[in-house]
Amino acid sequence: MGENASFWESLIYAHPTCTTWKQEAEGSIYHLASILFVVGFMGGSGFFGLLYVFSLLGLGFLCSSVWAWLDVCAADIFSWNFILFAICFVQFIYVTYQVRSVAFDREFQELYSALFQPLGISLTVYRKIVLCCDAEVITLEKEHCYAMQGKTPIDKLSLLVSGRIRVTVDGEFLHYIFPLQFLDSPEWDSLRPTEEGIFQVTLTAETDCRYVAWRRKKLYLLFAKHRFISRLFSILIGSDIAEKLYALNDRVHVGQGFRYDIRLPNFYHVALPETPPVQLSHHLQRGSPRRKPAGITNCGSFLTQ
Repeated sequence: MGENASFWESLIYAHPTCTTWKQEAEGSIYHLASILFVVGFMGGSGFFGLLYVFSLLGLGFLCSSVWAWLDVCAADIFSWNFILFAICFVQFIYVTYQVRSVAFDREFQELYSALFQPLGISLTVYRKIVLCCDAEVITLEKEHCYAMQGKTPIDKLSLLVSGRIRVTVDGEFLHYIFPLQFLDSPEWDSLRPTEEGIFQVTLTAETDCRYVAWRRKKLYLLFAKHRFISRLFSILIGSDIAEKLYALNDRVHVGQGFRYDIRLPNFYHVALPETPPVQLSHHLQRGSPRRKPAGITNCGSFLTQ
C-alpha cells in the first residue's frame, strides 16, 4: 500500500502547480485546430458521417502538428498529432473506397430509395442483396410470360421494378402486379427450402417490364449467412402477400348479392346499392355474424379455384 500511495503522490504532486499563467495566447493555428476538433465531433453516422468526422479530425491533428512544430517546438507533441493525422487520413481513404464500392446503377439506387432505405437498411446490407441477384435487372417485353400455369417451375423470387404484370388462372383475370411488388411471393411462401413446385397461375407482362430476380438456392444461402436479411425478406414477402389478398377481396362474391371480406371471415357485405337501408339492417339482423346466410357456398373452395 505504501508503494502504491507513493506512486500516486509522485504522479499528482511531482510537478508544481501553475502559479503564473502565460499571458499571450497561442497562435491562430492552435485555435483553428481546436475549432476543427469541435466541428468534427459533431458528425453523424453512416458512411458520409464517417467521411465528415475523419476529414475534420484529420485536419485538426494536422494543424496541431504544425503548431507543435512551429510554436511549441516539442517533438513528442508533434509526433503524436502527426500519427493521429495519419490514422484519420487512412480511415478517410478506406471509407471513401467503401462508399465507392457500394455505388449502384440508377434502377438499383431508385429501388433502394423507394423500398429499402425507408426501412433503415444500410448500403452495406443492400449491397449483399444486390450481389445475390448479380446486380442485374431483367427486361420482360409486353405480352411475354414470366410464368405459365402448370409449366413454369418455382425456382426464383422476383421483384418488379417497372411496368405492370397481369395475373390470370385458367384464362380468368385475378389481379395486377405493380412496381415494388414481388411477382411470385405466394409461390415462394408456399414451399419449404427443400421443396419444388410449379406455378398455378400465369403471369403476363401488360407493358414492357423490368424486374430483379434472386435464384432460390442462392437466396437461401444468403439467408443462412445473414439472419437479418432473412427476417427482412420475410416481412417484405408477408406484406406483399397481404396486398395481393386485399386486391382479390373485391372480386370474391358468394352469391345473393353478398361479398366475402377476407379481413372478417364471418361477416358478409351486401353489394346491392339499391337495397333499402331498413331492409338491409333487417336482413343482417336475421343471421348471426358467425353463421353464413342460407344458400351461400363455401368461400374457401371459391378462393382455391
